[in-house]
Amino acid sequence: MLMGEHAVLRGQPAIVCAISKRMKVSLAPRGDAAVLLHSALGEHETTLDELAPSESFRFVLGAIRACRDDLKQGFELEIKSEMSHQMGLGSSAAVTVATLAALAGAQGKEPAPNDLLETGARIIRKVQGGVGSGADVAASAFGGCLRFMAETREVVKLPKAPQLTVLYSGSKTPTPEVIAIVEEHRKRQPGSFDELDAMIGKVVQRAFEAAGHGDWAAMGELMNINQGLMDALGVNNAKLAELVFALREDPNIHGSKISGSGLGDCVVGLGKAMRSDWGVPSLAVKVDPAGATAEALP
Repeated sequence: MLMGEHAVLRGQPAIVCAISKRMKVSLAPRGDAAVLLHSALGEHETTLDELAPSESFRFVLGAIRACRDDLKQGFELEIKSEMSHQMGLGSSAAVTVATLAALAGAQGKEPAPNDLLETGARIIRKVQGGVGSGADVAASAFGGCLRFMAETREVVKLPKAPQLTVLYSGSKTPTPEVIAIVEEHRKRQPGSFDELDAMIGKVVQRAFEAAGHGDWAAMGELMNINQGLMDALGVNNAKLAELVFALREDPNIHGSKISGSGLGDCVVGLGKAMRSDWGVPSLAVKVDPAGATAEALP
């Protein structure tokens, strides 16, 4: 998530990117109804009829349940991620979309981005107790750097993607918990929070227009403004603020802010930082223009 967090849940646009760290799901069909799941998070064995729950595989199982009526036999899934699940960065959405794409490919279907977005967003919301904009699902399905509207599922891709530097703060708060905290704040100041949402939406739209012209300096300034508005929403903390300002001291960074729901996870800087040692895990990421794909294994 680059810009527009929280306000995207209330009809405003967001900017989201697919980064060049991919989630790969390999599917091997079986002759029985068994479903075997393997990943760095562990192992899980169940059947198509049962699909027994597993906390580690809750998004994968959600994707399988969504396709269960079309599945005629069991299978084995091998899940490999090119980044740590601890860093967030939409890994839940990525594994959901990758699983849907693998299941479609196994049935000889081409995974259409719009279908992956619609089904994936529905799965994420269900697993997360009814919350989630679907922006990270859109990035996983379509690739590139996108302006996304949650209500209409409108996706508009930037012709040229920015360079990014991502720092992990060392802790995370689950997105549904952060959303609940923001909603508590909203109840006490509903008018002010409506105004914050509208301001975030305007800033995001201006940033998207600046990015469309390759004006990264202007986009960076608007990211800094968005960071201030996220602070006003109550999702900043001391560590995130420290990293945000550390990024801004780098001469190659145009702007910086929290990436995602906040109260932990990552901060993102616009540009490829000169500094390499931040005292926390860092990623100089590229935006991947390709979304989800499915190919036959040899």
